Amino acid sequence: MLRKLEGYDLVLLLMVVALTSFGVVMVYSASSVMAAKNFQDSAFFLKRQGTFALVGFIIAAVAMRIDYRYWQRLAVPLLLVSLVLLVLVLIPGIGGKVKGASRWIRLPGFNLQPSEFAKIALIMYLAYSIAKKQDRIKLLSAGFLPYMVVLMVLLGLILKQPDLGAALTLAGVTILMLFTAGTRLVFIIGTMMVAAPFVWYLIYTSAYRWRRIKAFMNPELDPTGIGWQITQSKYAFGAGGLLGQGLGEGKQKLFYLPEAHTDFILSVVGEELGFIGVLIIIGMFFILVQRAMRIALATQEPFGRFLAMGIAILFAIEASVNMGVVTGILPTKGLALPFLSYGGSSLLISLFAVGVLLNISSTLKETVPAERKNG
Repeated sequence: MLRKLEGYDLVLLLMVVALTSFGVVMVYSASSVMAAKNFQDSAFFLKRQGTFALVGFIIAAVAMRIDYRYWQRLAVPLLLVSLVLLVLVLIPGIGGKVKGASRWIRLPGFNLQPSEFAKIALIMYLAYSIAKKQDRIKLLSAGFLPYMVVLMVLLGLILKQPDLGAALTLAGVTILMLFTAGTRLVFIIGTMMVAAPFVWYLIYTSAYRWRRIKAFMNPELDPTGIGWQITQSKYAFGAGGLLGQGLGEGKQKLFYLPEAHTDFILSVVGEELGFIGVLIIIGMFFILVQRAMRIALATQEPFGRFLAMGIAILFAIEASVNMGVVTGILPTKGLALPFLSYGGSSLLISLFAVGVLLNISSTLKETVPAERKNG
């Protein structure tokens, strides 16, 4: 078995397997009571998440054996497919509405979330395109504006769902990938200055977004209304203390904390496993992102380097934003914690991305120091 894995980044693989497996356990802990009430089966979400994890591991195993350069040929087609899916999700009868948002395409036994597919499709397109024109990346007309046009089209479709969290994630990934590729900082700062009033307009003119901002600023003003979710999340972390109440012993998941098994699963970890448990999760994500960035920096081939960097940036943004939201550092927005939160689309895409990363890592060659060669 170890021989078959020789050459791959085993530390990265270990972190992902551990996080995913732990996520399945925590999904069951966070959802069992709610599932028993709503579906008469306490293991309803456990079975589904376990199936997603199993399928995801198979996808990762296949992806890690496909030469990552193969994805260059599919970069543009995959981006076009993501655009089609983002359009389809807005069509009544195809897109499924949940709490007023059309973010899923209903399939037999599975809800596909196109915005998750769009994340990896955009990263592949950016890596492919940036690698092709590295010598022109500092030019406004060739190295910046075309990517902003593509980004604006994607953001426009995602904001129609609406899904501000996914839109900001895509924007963050794009800007940071362009920055690491060498785009002029003045272009990035100028774009952010132009975008800031637009983002503020989107928030201010949307009643539920504006309520979320007010709840973020002072949740105690409406602790039983818009401030309920973040208040209950803080209660969960507070009740957990240093070592936690024990796995399965949390109380906030008993219909107090909304979305306990999805976006706010880290709150359940905090209550049941305490500060130490949360610290371990943060440390595992830090190692995962560090290994991904290490792969990117060690890869000499441009497409592989930018592809690995984009995946590392995606995981870093998603994990840090989710952690910021559940602890009250950032305003509440729907963004899953990679590998831990319940959800098929997020888990499958994340594990596919890890498979691609592992393939890139397998192509790295150890360089022998000159002294050793001469000695």
